[in-house]
Amino acid sequence: MTKKNKRLAALRRQVDGLDDGLLKTLIQRARVVQKIGRVKAEHGQDVVAAGREREILERLTTANPGPLPNEAVEDIFNAIIANCRLLQKRIRVSYFGPEATYTHQAALKHFGRGAEFLPEKSIADVFDDVESGRADYGVVPIENSTEGVVNHTLDMFMESDLVICAERQDPIAHCLMTAPGGKKIKAIHSHPQALAQCRKWLESHLAGVPVHPAASTADAAAQAALHEGVAAVASPLAAELYRLTIRAQAIQDVKENRTRFLVIGKRLAAPSGSGRDKTSLLVSLRDRVGALHDLLGVFKDARLNLTKIESRPTKRKAWQYVFFIDCLGHISDEKVQKVMEKLKANCLVVKLLGSYPRADY
Repeated sequence: MTKKNKRLAALRRQVDGLDDGLLKTLIQRARVVQKIGRVKAEHGQDVVAAGREREILERLTTANPGPLPNEAVEDIFNAIIANCRLLQKRIRVSYFGPEATYTHQAALKHFGRGAEFLPEKSIADVFDDVESGRADYGVVPIENSTEGVVNHTLDMFMESDLVICAERQDPIAHCLMTAPGGKKIKAIHSHPQALAQCRKWLESHLAGVPVHPAASTADAAAQAALHEGVAAVASPLAAELYRLTIRAQAIQDVKENRTRFLVIGKRLAAPSGSGRDKTSLLVSLRDRVGALHDLLGVFKDARLNLTKIESRPTKRKAWQYVFFIDCLGHISDEKVQKVMEKLKANCLVVKLLGSYPRADY
């Protein structure tokens, strides 16, 4: 064995020893988590503690000296947290499907592959699964950084009593993929939104190739798997599930393209230890001059930062609207409670949609 090979073998033995130590530590962590699960069960607490999980990730990324980037540390410990959580209970998760879509990918990242996943054809079906008890939680998209808000998700909160338990902001990295061994690309399939987000790249690299809209990025991947010469624009998860070869990665025109997803359930999340929480409200105003100005003034006077305000028609009366509002803070905070009291005294409807850890990290 050469000197170079001996050095490599020694380093690999060092890695093996570290891996053995990591496994022992993971087993110890898992056993402690099982004990936590039994305590939670005795007190009727939810298995998912979004605030606590966010606190763990923030503590670890703050302490991270490198060379692993914070994103890698988060990915690793997200997987550890999700899989240890499943030792307490196997969670059923409904999501806006089908399989291999970006919502499915977000659900997998949040709950781990050991959860039971229920793909649904509509956002309304996801809400119905959680309301009926067929699922413990649901995952739905709420907005994309380039395409805007998902109105159907907002509309569901007008009728549903479910609350937002957590949020995610995941990068949307579109990939071009074909069946293994595919050579010339004769057609491109994908969801219209994905095609719009990759328009410049496709025009630059595959000019003249026909583009066909699909029901979803997953459906496009299925077409690519079945037909020679068909390429799909879809997620890396789609390439994995449909056994496709990725021909180009991150082809979206806006590299900071992100989608915000909501985790919905029946119980409010406890405040995070770091205090980095967000509260979502639904507010209906009285029809009078200055009503919206006065609404915004309530938050200004309380020095509460608004991160989003979106209006939607009530669909009950022409030209009547409700406002969806996100502000920083948890409903248990005194400032947020005082704002809620003022809003209830001056608005037709004030509905708490959830308080949960912020994902804008």
